[in-house]
Amino acid sequence: MASKISTLDGPTPDVDISTLDHSKPTPVTVWTGYLGSGKTSLILSILKQLKPEYKVVVLKNEFGDVEVDSLLTSSPSISGVSEIQNGCVCCTLVGQLRNALLDIKKQFNPDRILLESSGSAFPAALAWQVRELERETRGAMTLDAVITVVDCINFTGYEDTSPTAKMQAKYTDMIVLNKWDLVSDRQLDTVLDHLYTLNDETPMLRHSPSSPLSPSVLFGLDSKLFSRKDEELLDFAKMGWSEGHTDEVESLGLWRGRGERRPGLDWDRVLQPFLATLPSSIYRVKGLNGTDPRLYILNWAFGRYTLTELPEGLRGEERFEGVEVRLTMMGERGEVRKWAERLKGVVGGLIR
Repeated sequence: MASKISTLDGPTPDVDISTLDHSKPTPVTVWTGYLGSGKTSLILSILKQLKPEYKVVVLKNEFGDVEVDSLLTSSPSISGVSEIQNGCVCCTLVGQLRNALLDIKKQFNPDRILLESSGSAFPAALAWQVRELERETRGAMTLDAVITVVDCINFTGYEDTSPTAKMQAKYTDMIVLNKWDLVSDRQLDTVLDHLYTLNDETPMLRHSPSSPLSPSVLFGLDSKLFSRKDEELLDFAKMGWSEGHTDEVESLGLWRGRGERRPGLDWDRVLQPFLATLPSSIYRVKGLNGTDPRLYILNWAFGRYTLTELPEGLRGEERFEGVEVRLTMMGERGEVRKWAERLKGVVGGLIR
């Protein structure tokens, strides 16, 4: 079945739980990991290994107004893609998460839901929400596992400044070591030392494009993480953080349409050189850029990027009409505004 993308930027209608299919429980696998860790790429590699008749819906929680990850995830192997934008599903968007999961169960009744959380989500809090829904639906939906993706290139850098990164590594049913093949043995040992200090009980598995993890290893873990929600919040408080954890990350968008009568955006001479100057305090830049008739999906994280042409079947959609640059920049609070202004000076447009 061709995938469908829907954006949930407001309340969704309540679903009558009595109308759900209880004969076929739908397990929910929750994916966490800091910004740019590679959650979407890992999910794509899992989807490619599933049998065609196995129905999966991906529910994504994104910062900003650019649905880049969902565009990248759009493929025939997915029954549907839904988005919850501009907030964190483990705290500020709790009601939307519940309703979105119920709506997916009612509309698709899939074999599995993959919930890809934002880079700032707390694992145990998410597990608790799904577990509550399991009780509410009398088993029509079940919590399978929380899986944390760790970026072996950058983890030791942002771990020191991000309590959320530590929480994601500590409170999880499985840790997937991503990009381990791109670091030296010594660097990998350093990452493992940090992880074992935080969590020496959870399995840690290596994943790479040449040696992807099998769905059979990642599915069917029967999580008990929901019982540790209060412990997780207490740990966060002990670190001296009293404000909301999403305050760690600042997110700003930049939009430029074709009506500005500026020269076309040249990737090689304009945008790529600018991205090469970004410091480690900028974690991710994602969005759309290009010139008519071609539009490209940019996914940049910690100095590495992919540039994918927008699928031909989507080019005529109204949401892309007139778009020349539509980017979201994420990073340390206080740094993003400065670099977003510099990006505006290079490509023009409006910051919002």
